[in-house]
Amino acid sequence: MITRRLFRYLIPHRKALIGVILLLFIATAAELTGPLLIKVFIDDYLIPESFPRSPLMWLGGLYLGLHLVSVVFQYLQQFAFHRIALAVVQQLRLDVFEKVQYLGLSFFDRVADGSLVSRITNDTEAVKELFVNVMSTFIKNTVLMIGVVVAMFLLDAKLALISFILLPLIFGLMQWYRRLSFHVYQVIREKLSEINARLSESIQGMGVIQAWRQEQRVAREFAEINEQHYQANIKNTKLNSLLLRPAVDILHIATGIVVLTYFGIGVEQSAVQIGVMYAFINLLDRMFEPVNQMTMQLSFLQQAVVSVGRVFELLDENELAPSKKGEDHPRINSGRIAFENVTFSYDGKTNVLQDITFVAEPGQTVALVGHTGSGKSSIINLLMHFYSIQQGRITIDGHSHETFDKEELRTKMGLVLQDPFLFVGTIRENIRQGNDALSDEDIQQAAELVQVDSFISQLPKGMDEPVVERGATFSSGQRQLLSFSRTMALSPKILILDEATAHVDTETEEKIQKALNRMRQGRTTIAIAHRLSTIQDADLILVLHQGMIVERGTHQELLAQQGLYHKMYLLQQGMERAVG
Repeated sequence: MITRRLFRYLIPHRKALIGVILLLFIATAAELTGPLLIKVFIDDYLIPESFPRSPLMWLGGLYLGLHLVSVVFQYLQQFAFHRIALAVVQQLRLDVFEKVQYLGLSFFDRVADGSLVSRITNDTEAVKELFVNVMSTFIKNTVLMIGVVVAMFLLDAKLALISFILLPLIFGLMQWYRRLSFHVYQVIREKLSEINARLSESIQGMGVIQAWRQEQRVAREFAEINEQHYQANIKNTKLNSLLLRPAVDILHIATGIVVLTYFGIGVEQSAVQIGVMYAFINLLDRMFEPVNQMTMQLSFLQQAVVSVGRVFELLDENELAPSKKGEDHPRINSGRIAFENVTFSYDGKTNVLQDITFVAEPGQTVALVGHTGSGKSSIINLLMHFYSIQQGRITIDGHSHETFDKEELRTKMGLVLQDPFLFVGTIRENIRQGNDALSDEDIQQAAELVQVDSFISQLPKGMDEPVVERGATFSSGQRQLLSFSRTMALSPKILILDEATAHVDTETEEKIQKALNRMRQGRTTIAIAHRLSTIQDADLILVLHQGMIVERGTHQELLAQQGLYHKMYLLQQGMERAVG
């Protein structure tokens, strides 16, 4: 099944592949003609006595010429085959990467980043080795063995049949090796994925590791996984050393002994000529050399088979991002949001949201507050259609949010996350995010709106200042402001703020609040906040506890209820006075 799917990638290159095989046949024919010519020379056949030049010089020149022809055609076929193989792997990587882009967030919740990187890089690299080395070797040597077999039968059919007695043992040996090594290579690839996952986790969390002096523990855990990977490779090396080249060499020698024994008997009975015997031994060596090369590629073949399985497992992953439902194409005009008895669970067992119902009218600001784990971010995830709800309904302007095109949702709903993420590139590219419809003036206005333009103007290259991975050279507040301007550049109808001021100082927070007050005019805003002081002017505050809305109202109304919100407010006021 895996092999069939993999070879489907060769279908667009089938004509080129046929050409490669023809080149192989020509190169093989030229290579095998030499021993036959020597046999003819020894038998004193074909070379006429009246030929003006020395027969030996003629034979040597012809042999050299045939070898050169073989070398040229082998070069052409190797270059052509490598080109086909690299094109196949290039397309496979594109398919895998494209598939990853459309997987749902629930998939990324349970799969480590390093494991995905390993599949897209290491496993596809092993597939490349399958085409470039393994497949090339098998095709080339299969053609060569066919040519050798034909030449042997032309020389002596009975002796050829005797020589093939041990060939079934060779193929049986290959199958035995494949069965034994398959599990070993599975362990090797799994441990390599774990190594990549641990590396990715350690690098991203290096600040925490050093802050908590966990270097030795992390190194020890990494060493354990690395040791398991090492032991699996050692076991594979033992299999290769015992079952591949040594075993084939023994069978080669045994076949040679059988042929020489037959030849010894044949000479006494004058059944075999010396020229035939020379050519036959030469061809026997040429037959076993391809066998040796093919057996030495078995380890790469097994590694590739395991890797291909992991790659296709990712391609077959059906945990896709929620898709649009229905044939209608509604538009977001006013931005009215309604949650109607929404219940949601990430794992299908424990509900993180229970019977959530509220309405955010156009232009209103609805704030979500509550302790960690109360379900605030889950409401945002459902509204953005990152996950599918189990029960209830979410509507935007009266239409189910599942009926909107993804492009409509993403352009009309602006999301600012608690942990801002910047991409490698420039500040201008991070704000534009590939949207060519945004002009440089639009980008500049968005920066001015969130008052990040003063910071950008102080940089050596301004808007074209390079941004390193994750924006590590900027402060947390600067990264947040840049991500905020990225959202404002789209001028969305709905603003979604997930702790947008969590990583900024008081002065920067005041700037953002001023910008937000301007931006919220005529737009619906859903804001998650831990600092209650930032959402006191909200039109509606929802207090969540264990996935349910336990209180709702304005700031003053909730304080008057003296419930959970009142306790949270007093707690924060006390903490602020203590800090002050």
